[in-house]
Amino acid sequence: MQEDVAYRSGFIAVVGRPNVGKSTLMNALIGARIAITSSRPETTRKAIRGVMTGEHYQVVLVDTPGIHRPRTLLGQRLNDVVDDSLAEVDAVAFLLPADQPIGPGDRRILERLREQFGIQSRDDQAHGNQTHSNQTHDSSAWKIPVIAVLTKIDQVSRTQMVEKLIELDQLAQFTQIVPVSALEQDNLEEVKDVFVAAMPEGPQMYPDDMLSEETPEDTIAELIRGAFLEELHDELPHSLAVVVDEIMDPELDDDGDPVAGPAGKARVMVSIYVERDSQKPIIVGKKAEHLVHVKKRLRTAVNRIVGAKAYLDLHVKVAKEWQSNPKSLERLGF
Repeated sequence: MQEDVAYRSGFIAVVGRPNVGKSTLMNALIGARIAITSSRPETTRKAIRGVMTGEHYQVVLVDTPGIHRPRTLLGQRLNDVVDDSLAEVDAVAFLLPADQPIGPGDRRILERLREQFGIQSRDDQAHGNQTHSNQTHDSSAWKIPVIAVLTKIDQVSRTQMVEKLIELDQLAQFTQIVPVSALEQDNLEEVKDVFVAAMPEGPQMYPDDMLSEETPEDTIAELIRGAFLEELHDELPHSLAVVVDEIMDPELDDDGDPVAGPAGKARVMVSIYVERDSQKPIIVGKKAEHLVHVKKRLRTAVNRIVGAKAYLDLHVKVAKEWQSNPKSLERLGF
């Protein structure tokens, strides 16, 4: 007779500097596109919660904006989002890419984690809490599991990966170190097992079929922003913001069926904000080609989210210097 397996549930914050693969890993673990991915840094602008549910577990992954030195009020708000996300989690996944050297940004995040979750050893206390620049190993334990995830292992040789794992082991006394390539689905199940094992025993918090806490409006807005990232690449102004203002139900005939034509589709009213008038033509494109491409690319996904055939009504607007304007940031949801 098989013993009962304890149900585990909790929250795990996925942290790292920009562009280390946080959103890619989260999407791979959830099995759906919850967070947008891009090679551009600072793609994620909010804490997106994805729900990973199995027979004996439910893990809520909190995909945070990349921690960085803020250059604008928006940048500071993004760092504040990370602080809020770390406040009440049960574990932390600290992502570091295999194809890049460990740098100052990674070390800043590690120090931040030590400040919040580290427990000083007696040796540290006896030495007056002094740290040294040539210190190769962290002598502190953690209040909660802090897991190092070595990402993008498909970009390096096996020898380089092993060397990187040794380097991480010397960097800090992580609860566990696990390599992964989310893009290639390599070692993904091992990562999932490590995350589940780090969760405390607890009840199921969300329905089995719930994949994200995001509202339909938020999800569509993120999909649109992601589509523009893919459409425009380096041309895209970093100041782009997307807000779904309203989702209007389709018009129905006397029999309760959608009427013919555009009126019979759900209408998704979308405002796309840039900071300067000169940026509007970049978003619109020649003969509105960029708007047309984005609509076509997202047609199926938006229909699925809305639950009906939908029409994206995109309007490009200017909100001058919104990244540094507190009122504009609040209006745009930051």
